[in-house]
Amino acid sequence: MRIVKGFLIVIAGFFILITLISLLIPSTVVTVKAVSIHAPQEKIVAAIKDLNEWKKWNPVFQQENNGVNISSPSSGINAKASWLQNAKQNDITITNILPQGLQFNLNRQGENPVETFLATLPMQEPNTFQVEWKAVTQLKWYPWEKFGGIFISEMTGPGYEQALNSLKKYVENN
Repeated sequence: MRIVKGFLIVIAGFFILITLISLLIPSTVVTVKAVSIHAPQEKIVAAIKDLNEWKKWNPVFQQENNGVNISSPSSGINAKASWLQNAKQNDITITNILPQGLQFNLNRQGENPVETFLATLPMQEPNTFQVEWKAVTQLKWYPWEKFGGIFISEMTGPGYEQALNSLKKYVENN
């Protein structure tokens, strides 16, 4: 009985310690990826703002088995795209149109929503713009979410880079 009681006290102490440590981890995870594109800003922004254009450059939208459904109209506030990936529903909803890009929410079934920005920023070289993909994820206070948040950038970053490189190739070649 003493051994069981001691074991339970150690487990409870360990859980409390993990929870206290997780409170020191930030609740917001920001992932930023960028690429330089040599093209007019209007051309880049046009490819970003219209979800129908995403089919021409975004790898997720190009996968045939996803069945991407895009709302009509496909641009502007509240324009939406939905698809299934790994048996989970995914939605993108445009929440704000900016002169240099757009802001949208990415919702995946069973996961935290991600507030996302795609923006073009001028560079010193003429006719060159940096396209930045910024994803802001809000985590709950749960210890497993906070510790999992440490790896969000490593898990999602390569997908953003791939999409940006595809955008670069599409805009520069068309």
